[in-house]
Amino acid sequence: MSGTAQRFDSSMAAWRQWQQAPWGRLRFTLAEANLLRHLDGLGDGPLRILDLAGGDGGDAVRLAARGHRVTVVDLAPGMLAAAEERAAAAGVADRVTCVRARVEELPREIVSGGWDAVLCHNLLQYAQGPDAAQEVLAAAVAPLREGGVLSVMAVNRHSAPLVAAVRELDPAAALAALDRDRADGRTFGTTMTLYTAGEIASRLEGLGCPGAAHYGIRSVSDYITDDERKHDPAFYADLERLELAVTDRPAYRHTARLFQLIARREPGAGPVRAG
Repeated sequence: MSGTAQRFDSSMAAWRQWQQAPWGRLRFTLAEANLLRHLDGLGDGPLRILDLAGGDGGDAVRLAARGHRVTVVDLAPGMLAAAEERAAAAGVADRVTCVRARVEELPREIVSGGWDAVLCHNLLQYAQGPDAAQEVLAAAVAPLREGGVLSVMAVNRHSAPLVAAVRELDPAAALAALDRDRADGRTFGTTMTLYTAGEIASRLEGLGCPGAAHYGIRSVSDYITDDERKHDPAFYADLERLELAVTDRPAYRHTARLFQLIARREPGAGPVRAG
């Protein structure tokens, strides 16, 4: 097992704890709600969805529960085993398939599969530099059929100074973060490369996916410093409603902790190449 796969598998307990916390629940709820806006019209029956670096199936099982058929690709065997367990527990094991592979080296049957939708969530920040990010995005676009939907999510570079200033009360660190594109990832113990939605939307346009819709994930939650309050069911319900209301509003999506871009692959775009 590669060092990268081992690092993610060894962080399984921390990842599960994060997912169950209010901020983790918001991330998955918002991502699903935003994606559902774009799936209508893709087909009359169940859609074929490819979830790249899908980990333990947090996105995939939700979509399978809606009747779609989802293939999860990940490099970490422990994550894939957890995805299979989650699918079985949810009663959707027959609609979730797990494949171990690097996103940049997808099996031929996946690349040529003509998928209705491809998810590339929380992968870009682990691509070390613009060239690696371009390779990941090209790999995500290539399996899409014409008119298919691509959803990309990553940590928003614009949020880093706000996190330092508001949550950590460190204006000096916030000032330094204004011109920095790296940050420490606490859950998986690795350095992240940070991008803006505009940077990634431009790259998607060059790959034949223009006009990406831009959403903010956790536009408000991460700047509320009272994390204990977020565990209160009534407060969380109000917070979730607020997050859903502002996810596509320009003033908020630009400073959200994460950005989500959703675009369609235009007809006649031709083969996708990285670089």
